[in-house]
Amino acid sequence: MTTLKTLFDLSGRTALVTGGSRGLGLQICEALGEYGAHVVLTARKADELAGAVAHLRAMGISASSVQADVGRPEAPAAVMDAIEAEGRRVDILVNNAGTSWGSAAEEMPLDAWHKLMAVNLTAPFLLAQQAARRFMLPAGWGRILNIASIEGLMGHHPRMIGTIAYNSSKGGLINCTRALAAEWGGRGITVNALAPGYFPSKLTGYVLDKHGAEIAADTPSGRLGNDDDLKGAALLFASEAGAHINGQVLAIDGGASII
Repeated sequence: MTTLKTLFDLSGRTALVTGGSRGLGLQICEALGEYGAHVVLTARKADELAGAVAHLRAMGISASSVQADVGRPEAPAAVMDAIEAEGRRVDILVNNAGTSWGSAAEEMPLDAWHKLMAVNLTAPFLLAQQAARRFMLPAGWGRILNIASIEGLMGHHPRMIGTIAYNSSKGGLINCTRALAAEWGGRGITVNALAPGYFPSKLTGYVLDKHGAEIAADTPSGRLGNDDDLKGAALLFASEAGAHINGQVLAIDGGASII
């Protein structure tokens, strides 16, 4: 019988985590690295990447980085080229990089809309396409984890500043997850998504400054997400323990989306 330790063990695997230099991405790097994966972080800022890699290595985690702006259409292939040049492959892809824009829907700038779609939806697809074509399909094994949002499952509360492009991009990412899972599931690749609620981060800072106490009070758990709340679910979806979970979206929001 396979032991639980074996099912969760990621030794010998390489995990690419976009937006891995801080916030939720760095938390996921910590989780996957602790269970044996080599983690490759991408982000736009070299200094933040260097700090994150140093932090992970101080924890005893094998880590490296590739500086990239995944919102640029040429970036996914370039990131994969850099990983191949290291003599590695991508076994696990975590599409975590994201951006947002606050605006009433009737005032949403078109260039901002395009930017959000490029980072939040197009980049995850292109990265998944590259990882599957180069590494996962030939190996007959792969794990893709898309970091969506409960905002992709519901409308934005009208008391808060509008986020129409963010909601739309995350809703698209959720159904992209399902479509890829259906297409690749029979070829050894699982594709799943996490839909976090509100976690303190640079991305959510503006909203939480104005509405954080209100959001926590309206959440059944009575709090926002913390530094450990994504780790267990990410490890499950990235490991052999999640082999029979495919095309699923797990909300990690303290129950906020059920009321």
